Amino acid sequence: MYLHRTYRNFDKKEKLIPFQVSIKETDLYLKALKNLEKEALDLVSLYRGQIENYILSHSDFEKSLVPLPYDHYAPLIVKEMLRSSSLVGVGPMAAVAGAIAEFVGKSLLRYSSEVIVENGGDIFVSTTEEIIVKIFAGASPLSQKIGIKVLPSEMPLGVCTSSGTVGPSLSFGKADAVTVVSPSTALADSVATAVGNRVKKADDILFTLKVAESLPGIKSAVIIVGEKMGVWGDIELLKL
Repeated sequence: MYLHRTYRNFDKKEKLIPFQVSIKETDLYLKALKNLEKEALDLVSLYRGQIENYILSHSDFEKSLVPLPYDHYAPLIVKEMLRSSSLVGVGPMAAVAGAIAEFVGKSLLRYSSEVIVENGGDIFVSTTEEIIVKIFAGASPLSQKIGIKVLPSEMPLGVCTSSGTVGPSLSFGKADAVTVVSPSTALADSVATAVGNRVKKADDILFTLKVAESLPGIKSAVIIVGEKMGVWGDIELLKL
C-alpha cells in the first residue's frame, strides 16, 4: 500500500508552497506560489462530480477495459478521457488520475503562474524553472535513483507512471515502472497503462518501447523492470 508516498518528493522548488487535498479516492499533492487548498478542493469536487455524474448515465464508462465511443455531449474532462484512451486501446478510466491532475492544475494556473499537481504518481507540471521528477519504481534498485529533467519550455507537461508491482491501480503487466511524458497528462496516463500492460518481463522492454514510440502525442518513455531500464524519446535523465 502507498502509506507514506515517499515518491512525492519529486522536486526541490523551495519557493513553491506544498499542500494536499483529498476527496474519496482522489488524493492530490500540490505546489503553487501560494496555498490554494480551498480552490483545489473545489476543483476536485467539480471534476470528480462531472465524472461521477457521467457514470450514473453511462455505467460502462467506469468498468470498460476497452475504448468507448466519443461523446460530443460529455463534460470536457470526460471527453479527454474518452479521446486519450481511444488512442491507445484502453478503457477511459485508465486516464482518470492524469485527467484530474491536468484539469485541476490548468484551472489553478488562474491563481498561480506555477503549479504542480501529483495524483497517485501522475504529475501535471507548469513552472518557470526546470524541475527534476524522480521515478518511483517500488522494490527496483533503480527506484528514485533516476530523475527526468523537465524544462520550462516543455511545460505544461504530464509525467505519468504506471506499475504492475506497486499500488492499487489495475495493470496486467509486471513492470516496476512505466513512465510516460506528454503535453497531455491524461494521454500520458493512458499510454503508461497501455504500455505497462505489455511488460511481463525485462526482455519485453525493447518491444514495449517501440509500442510507445508508435503512439501519437508522446515525448518519451522510461520502462524499469528490476535492474533493467529502457528509454525512448526526447528526454534528459539524471542519476540521483
